[in-house]
Amino acid sequence: MHLEILTPERKVFEGEVSIATFPGADGSFQVLDNHAPLISLLTQGAVEYKSKDGGREQINITGGVVEVLKNRVILLADGIAA
Repeated sequence: MHLEILTPERKVFEGEVSIATFPGADGSFQVLDNHAPLISLLTQGAVEYKSKDGGREQINITGGVVEVLKNRVILLADGIAA
């Protein structure tokens, strides 16, 4: 699936991933290929994703919104935490 992570200032990441984990307002959740459509508020925490080649990455966000639709995941983050 295709993941984009955006802040008001810049594009933080764009690429193909096999799994992504988000800090949802009601607890963390994972998204895999062919996930059902979803829109969710995110709280401060770690966004983790695994690229198709097996590499794992983590970005800490201050909050935001994520949309999942047709194997495309767009995360609009309020900001990146240090």
